[in-house]
Amino acid sequence: METHSHEWLCRQIVDNASDAIIFADIEGIVRLWNAGAEKIFGFRADEMVGKPMDAIIPENLRERHWKGYHEAMRTGRTQYDRDILAVPALRKDGTRISIEFTIVMIRDDGGKLLGPAAILRDVTTKWNQTKELRKRLAELEAQVAKLAGTAKS
Repeated sequence: METHSHEWLCRQIVDNASDAIIFADIEGIVRLWNAGAEKIFGFRADEMVGKPMDAIIPENLRERHWKGYHEAMRTGRTQYDRDILAVPALRKDGTRISIEFTIVMIRDDGGKLLGPAAILRDVTTKWNQTKELRKRLAELEAQVAKLAGTAKS
C-alpha cells in the first residue's frame, strides 16, 4: 500500500468531502471553501474566499449570527464544538435550505485563535419530512380529540 503524507491525506478528505467544510478567520472572512460547500450552496470557492459569509446567511439572521460569531472569537469557545447547530441558510440562487453543522476552533502552534472551521450538511429534505410529519400528527390528534368529544356527547 502506498503511503502518503498526513498533509496530503487531510487535503484529500477536505477537498473530496460531500459535506461543506468552511474556514473563516477571526474577522469572519472565508479562507477555505471546499467542493462540498460549492455543491451545497452553489457558490464557487473563488466567489466566497476573501469575503464574509453573509451570502449564505439569511438577512434576518445576520445580526444574531455576527453577534454570536464575534463572542466566540472573543472567548475562543463555542458550544457548537460538541452540539449540532441547525439553522436556515441561503443558496446562491436565493433558495432557503436547512443546514446542520459543528464547529472546530482552529489555533496556531502557539495557541492563538485563527478562526472557526465549520463542517456543514444540507438537511433540507429531512427538515421538510419532519415538518410534514408534525403537521400530520397535529391533524390526527385533532381528529382523535373531535372523536373523543363526539363520543362523550
